[in-house]
Amino acid sequence: RPTGVPVERLGWLPLLAGLSVRRVVRELAGLPAALKWPNDLLLGGDDQLKCAGILTELAGSRPPAVVVGIGLNVTTAADELPKGATSLLAQGSGCTDRDVLLVALLRRLCADEAAWRAATGEPTAVDLREDYRAGCATLGSPVRLELPGEAPIHATAEDVDDSGRLVVRTSAGIQRTVAAVDVVHVRHFH
Repeated sequence: RPTGVPVERLGWLPLLAGLSVRRVVRELAGLPAALKWPNDLLLGGDDQLKCAGILTELAGSRPPAVVVGIGLNVTTAADELPKGATSLLAQGSGCTDRDVLLVALLRRLCADEAAWRAATGEPTAVDLREDYRAGCATLGSPVRLELPGEAPIHATAEDVDDSGRLVVRTSAGIQRTVAAVDVVHVRHFH
């Protein structure tokens, strides 16, 4: 339970979890890693293959708890992975020991969350926003937003706002802020 963190800042928790996973993979696996907003871990350089995904869910109400689920492909062989996915093993990781990775990830996530909570969830107080901007491959990239009940929107991802939502500029030049949307990285607008 992120006690002391205002509800409007809880949107940063999934991004924080993504950064924690990224840090551990970079440190232990020795692999360059980036995030796809909000928190998918991408490996493989320009290929940007998904190696991990994170889901969060609010539970309870006073104060709410946040349940974090992390799926990390560790030793799955490349030929067993779906298109667009990879694993630490397939990328030549320096570490594929699940126990070592799990302990490191839990320690990192606990430390990162504790620092963020101590700062009452303020993303700039613990460099969360700055670190996220530096590690997010989505920012500055052309994207396609797939919103329920709407036609896909082509845009360029520009930033994350104070609540961790994605700020984009559409191909028509309109700035829009989105949350809970499927974001697809695209090479060119169609």
